[in-house]
Amino acid sequence: MHNFLFGVYPYIAITIMVFGSIVRYERDPYTWKSSSSQLLRRKQFVIGSVLFHLGVLVILGGHLVGLLTPVWIFEAFGISHEAKQILAMAAGGIAGVMAWIGGMILLHRRLTDPRIRANSTIADSGILILLMVQLTLGLCTIFVSAQHLDGGEMIRFMNWAQAIAYFGADPASYVEGASWIFQAHILLGLTIFLVFPFTRLVHMLSAPVRYLWRPGYQIVRSKRDARENVGLRPMSRDLATREAVARKVAAHDMARQHPAQQSVE
Repeated sequence: MHNFLFGVYPYIAITIMVFGSIVRYERDPYTWKSSSSQLLRRKQFVIGSVLFHLGVLVILGGHLVGLLTPVWIFEAFGISHEAKQILAMAAGGIAGVMAWIGGMILLHRRLTDPRIRANSTIADSGILILLMVQLTLGLCTIFVSAQHLDGGEMIRFMNWAQAIAYFGADPASYVEGASWIFQAHILLGLTIFLVFPFTRLVHMLSAPVRYLWRPGYQIVRSKRDARENVGLRPMSRDLATREAVARKVAAHDMARQHPAQQSVE
């Protein structure tokens, strides 16, 4: 069972996460969103969301760099195992507390506000609860790691993660005999990977980075249009009058958008 949980289950979870996300994006692109409830309770949402997302991003970045970077690279830069573990405990602890506080704020508003609860699905609340349990386990591992400041436990999990990522032999052997809280943390993390395509977490893959350099523009109708008797106003019941107004508005907009063409004519 140990070999399956830490040697086979990781590949099952990662495979479902990757291909499940692709299938969902292709089949149900309109469900590919976070379904934000910000309009229902904005102030609490902003505080909780900023703390939660910032903390989680730091944790994810730290896990990716800390677990998947070969040991010899740290040694080449003169970073000892003890120093790396202390840094991971400090940075991870601060980010974990931020994410935990933010997550509790988000979970509280989702479970206690009747409007938000009515607009939430079981998956919305369930994945947030799973993330909070995972954050709690992660914070608890700090107290266990503090008893092994030589970095031995950290190297054990680095070897396991790299054996999974680089298809090494017998990855499960690296976590055999590790503290139960580390094993629970790993298994719950893999389970979150497993359910990833079926929850709102997919919005992590669609960060709107392209909006930073988008070439688009926004058309705004000013109040001047209304003063010129061209903008929004009550529509007549007569069809011919409505068509005449529509032609007048279209001509006015064309003249404003293409002044050079009108001057030539």
